[in-house]
Amino acid sequence: MCQLFAHQPQRDYESQTRSLRIDGHCTSIRLEMAFWDTLEEIASKEDMSLAKFLTRLYSEVLDHCGEVHNFASLLRCSCLIYRSKVVAVMPDFLEGAAPRLVAAE
Repeated sequence: MCQLFAHQPQRDYESQTRSLRIDGHCTSIRLEMAFWDTLEEIASKEDMSLAKFLTRLYSEVLDHCGEVHNFASLLRCSCLIYRSKVVAVMPDFLEGAAPRLVAAE
């Protein structure tokens, strides 16, 4: 089972810090490349730039909760939610077969 996790591309878990402006404030966010890639995919599907998508998400959380705690963690969890809706991994690897990817319903 660990091969599924250990053999992932190293680039995916290397982190990168990106600077952006949200609500007129400059900030930086450090995430692993796999999360940046997923956020770019989400933004693209929403026909937005990544900066515009992150600004909109931040504003919506601010409107809903009154404040935004740990935006980087919110982004990671958003990516997990998005991926869980797009792709599900079938647990065939428990029987020694290669895992299959199928669309989640």
